[in-house]
Amino acid sequence: MAFELPKLEYGYNALEPYIDAQTMEIHYSKHHAAYTNNLNAALKGTESESISIEAILKNVSKQPAAVRNNAGGFYNHTLFWSLMKPNGGGQPGDDLMDAINKYFSSFDKFKDNFTNAATTRFGSGWAWVIVNEKKELVIGSTPNQDNTLMDVSDLKGLPILGLDVWEHAYYLKYQNRRPDYIAAFWNVINWEEVARRFKLAIH
Repeated sequence: MAFELPKLEYGYNALEPYIDAQTMEIHYSKHHAAYTNNLNAALKGTESESISIEAILKNVSKQPAAVRNNAGGFYNHTLFWSLMKPNGGGQPGDDLMDAINKYFSSFDKFKDNFTNAATTRFGSGWAWVIVNEKKELVIGSTPNQDNTLMDVSDLKGLPILGLDVWEHAYYLKYQNRRPDYIAAFWNVINWEEVARRFKLAIH
């Protein structure tokens, strides 16, 4: 069962001006495609070839580095595209907002926490909002293409929001200004999808 590059549900220019069309095209058709192809190559002929991506990530410590890196890259980007949409942004609906207020006092403090996690992740990686095993909302980050489903991750839980802070995600438009890219991300978040994942995670 080879993994396939998922269809992008919007055009490369749909997230302008916040994420530029050239970055979207390269990010999706080059980077994500490469993770997909490299994952399939790394799994070919192994016992893991026919299991789900979630099952691979859950026991990724037993896999070679090529599987860890490319399985993370495949899963993370697949999730990332779904968490953005044209005319996104704003604020989440009631249930998710209630949880944000419970764990972070306010939406502004939630934004500050997430922005800090994304800004302070050294080098390449991802910032996350997750639901942990206690059904709590937690913000943190992981290095490289690691994610919070992996058994090797210090931060564990179901991701409901993630931001790619690898330079390839923003360098063409923002150069070294990662904080500007993070600020722009708030304008394209698909809160309906985040809320859907939150609802699944707490039940």
